[in-house]
Amino acid sequence: MEEQLHELRTLVARAENRRTETGIPRVAMVRGKVPEHDLAAVYDPMVNLILQGTKTMTVGKRTLHYDPATYFVMSVDLPAAGNVMATPSGEPYMAVSLTLDPKLIANLLADLARTPQRPALEVAFSVAAVRPELLDVWLRMLRLMDRPADIPALAPAYEREILYRVLQGPLGWMLRDIATPDTTLARINIAIQWIREHFAEALRVETLADMAAMSPSAFHRHFKAATALSPIQFQKRIRLLQARARLVSGGDSATATAFDVGYESATQFNREYARFFGLPPTRDLVRVREEMGGVRRAS
Repeated sequence: MEEQLHELRTLVARAENRRTETGIPRVAMVRGKVPEHDLAAVYDPMVNLILQGTKTMTVGKRTLHYDPATYFVMSVDLPAAGNVMATPSGEPYMAVSLTLDPKLIANLLADLARTPQRPALEVAFSVAAVRPELLDVWLRMLRLMDRPADIPALAPAYEREILYRVLQGPLGWMLRDIATPDTTLARINIAIQWIREHFAEALRVETLADMAAMSPSAFHRHFKAATALSPIQFQKRIRLLQARARLVSGGDSATATAFDVGYESATQFNREYARFFGLPPTRDLVRVREEMGGVRRAS
């Protein structure tokens, strides 16, 4: 596997310290120290392969650690915070990701007979050790960066194989569930999409439970197991991430932004913002702009 990892690192060495498109649909890569504000975000469902360095991902009170030659699956949209670190000898963090398309997974499921075992309460993100077969197809996929004319013909086949290898692994049930109607994760995902689209509106757990065809108590239990957050906490994370993005883009004041994202009290917004990001809005905005290399004071 070391030869495969070495070539993958060579290919990913051309990436920047942010999400870098490869020219291959749904495939991106990153290299180096990623600014903290870029790692605190709402993550799309993905398979992410760690090639060098380490990464931590925190959702709610659940933190996972990713080492080289591991991959993680995030099967629903999740508001998370992360941190990446170079190797002890200073080599930069490197990773490559594939954004998941449930329709492609559903088409593939027809060819799979075995149903992987799943936990009683289904989580929406986890980590596993990579196998040589998965590294091999990732290597063939990234080699297409140097053969762009081959991408339309070969990338779909390699994407299908990546999904197949993940489906056959210990986290395969996650992919299966988000692409199969009426599974617990699929129904929780309906509620997640509603929260994402209506984050500024008042949230009633009973309404979300009806969307997911569950009792309120069962919905709350399964939602928290999947996302490591209660529905209310999930909505607050979305609001805070949206607020930070708007402040960074140079929009309204912190108070106006607080009301725009659904807060009824600027004081509560400032308190929860500082608790989540470590600093109140104005000071955090200075820090973010310093990370971005354009230091200027917030008005």
